[in-house]
Amino acid sequence: MSGGRRVRVRWESVVPAGYSAVLTAVVVGPLLGSGYLLLRDAVSTPRSYLTDAALGLGDAAPRAVPQDAFLAALSPVVDGGLLVKAILVVALWAAGYGAALLARELLHVSVGPQLVACTVAVWNPFVAERLAQGHWSLLTGYAALPWTALAARRLRAARSWRAAVGGWGAMAAGLAAAGLTPTGALLAGCVALVTVGRRHLPLALLAAVAASAPWLAATFLSGAGAEPSDPAGVAAFAARAETGLGTLGSLAGLGGIWNGDAVPDSRTTPLAVLGTALLLILVAFGIRTVTSAGDRDETGIRRALLALAVVAVAAPALAATAWGVPVMEWLIVHVPGAGLLRDTQKYVALAMPAYALCAAAGSRTITRHLHAAAPDDSLVPAGPNAALVDSTDHHATVEDSRDAVSSSPTSTVPTTNTAPTGAHAPATTSSTADTQHESPDERTNLDRAGSAASRHAAASPTPSPSADDHRDAEFASATTNPATTPTSAGLGSTARESSSTARVLVPLLAIAFLILPLFDLAGGVGGAMRPVHYPIGWQRVAERIDGPGDVAVLPGGMFRKFPYSGKVAVLDPAPRMLPNDVLQTGRLPVRGMTVEGEGARATEVENTLLGGGSARRLAELEVGWVLVERSTPGPIGESARTLVGLESVYEDPHFALYRVSDPKVTPPRDAYRTIAILAHLLWVTMLVGGLLAAASRPTT
Repeated sequence: MSGGRRVRVRWESVVPAGYSAVLTAVVVGPLLGSGYLLLRDAVSTPRSYLTDAALGLGDAAPRAVPQDAFLAALSPVVDGGLLVKAILVVALWAAGYGAALLARELLHVSVGPQLVACTVAVWNPFVAERLAQGHWSLLTGYAALPWTALAARRLRAARSWRAAVGGWGAMAAGLAAAGLTPTGALLAGCVALVTVGRRHLPLALLAAVAASAPWLAATFLSGAGAEPSDPAGVAAFAARAETGLGTLGSLAGLGGIWNGDAVPDSRTTPLAVLGTALLLILVAFGIRTVTSAGDRDETGIRRALLALAVVAVAAPALAATAWGVPVMEWLIVHVPGAGLLRDTQKYVALAMPAYALCAAAGSRTITRHLHAAAPDDSLVPAGPNAALVDSTDHHATVEDSRDAVSSSPTSTVPTTNTAPTGAHAPATTSSTADTQHESPDERTNLDRAGSAASRHAAASPTPSPSADDHRDAEFASATTNPATTPTSAGLGSTARESSSTARVLVPLLAIAFLILPLFDLAGGVGGAMRPVHYPIGWQRVAERIDGPGDVAVLPGGMFRKFPYSGKVAVLDPAPRMLPNDVLQTGRLPVRGMTVEGEGARATEVENTLLGGGSARRLAELEVGWVLVERSTPGPIGESARTLVGLESVYEDPHFALYRVSDPKVTPPRDAYRTIAILAHLLWVTMLVGGLLAAASRPTT
């Protein structure tokens, strides 16, 4: 590889990576200070514990597996809040950089369109709304989607067993990274299965199941996931129509989350319509290129991703219709584990890889159209060469073939003259080194044009030199030697400068049109994401819990509004703060209705407390501790009568901790814990081992 080629490859790798890092910093910058993420469903804590609930063996469905166990295992060594921030930053960066690489590998575009793909992946309503909802771990699955498609491309291109090992390593790592949450595992599994090809399909399915081992094992062992979910959750979590867009339009614009409070302010204004229109126009310009024929494997992956995007937008829209809701309700009641599907808008994430590809291709297509519309006769010498240059320019990739005209003085184009050197050697429109940035159909068109010109040259008799021939030779020499005729050189330079300007300006405008309508994604989704500081009482309560029994909490419910947590309700941090299992009902208030959870025992304990039940009843329900969180509103009912009969262990302005005497204790389920831990170890092995295999093996 020549020095210039190495510099170009390095440039095309570094710039998208750096740009993605900048976008990520702009989005999550405010969160990077000291403190912890505590926003709606997002809860990070200094230290968490490997309880049964963290392993997914509690009463509730294992929706945060293996996320909670992963943090519990590492937080004794690395602060849990720092871990969550690091995972979130890496996820957003990887989403952008992965989309850029996907565009480069499957479309062979230059840096500008790669940056457009990166912007689509990072700066969109899906990312904004899920961040505002606190679904930071879901974004790891989202980020893994382009990398999973790249792994499929690597597998399909492998020509040796060593390359195949590297491809499977990349696939395993992508699936495991996505598998930080059950939904993420499903997302990446879908991408893997539609892109990997028939030959690799069985092993890809096995890898997807292995990456899901932690939550599959927890579901099987605890039985919680096998219980039917509340069908009311279907309507509550259905995709929502945003301002002026309707449900389908909102989903097509990568928005439409069920919680109207978890959207940036810009999405409640006409900017939502403008941003969606600009995104879809850019995507539409690239669809033809993405679906065009070329390399068999690349074309198959591109088309599969585009088909998946159509389904990812259409299916949630259908599920939100008057007849779609009953169908989803039936599934959730009768199919074990179907509760994972109730938040259907999550699955619009599957459209991101195709959107990124189409946006990159659309940027390149617009650049080509602008260049084709501009007068560029100064680049084409008169005579029989004109037809050849015009033909190839209309089919070649503008980013590369035009650069070759100006940068390769040794290139040649077939002419009707037989002299190979001197004044009769005109310039070519493209160089061999740059053809890798042309799509396969573009290279085919170039080859056809060149072959046609060669046949024309062979069939045409070579005329004897005349005065006209000498003038043609002088003109050709002047176009390749600016020093001979400044006027011609100036015209050619102007056209080339116009082409270069379009190549820079079009991606910049595309990026601006993507960012500006959603301007308040910057600064932590308009300031919603900011670190909080927990009172020291949390640590002291955790230290006082030194005996058996689960923890019951007051006030009732799962959500809190602490003075330090901001204006919106947040999930109670107690389950991740305390060393014993904390009972939670799973009951969710959504859109003015209540969706029941799976925690039957937790519901009974809460009813006992709110009804002023006896301490003996709490002990029979295996409750060893009661924590009163004093600084948050919520129902406490007649719990004062119950607390009188309990032993006070700790008290401060924020908390009161009580001990329940002689709680009933179920023998520890050591075998279940062992199986669950082994499933988590399999997941970690896939993640770490896959990364090592992918990095150490050749790509082809």
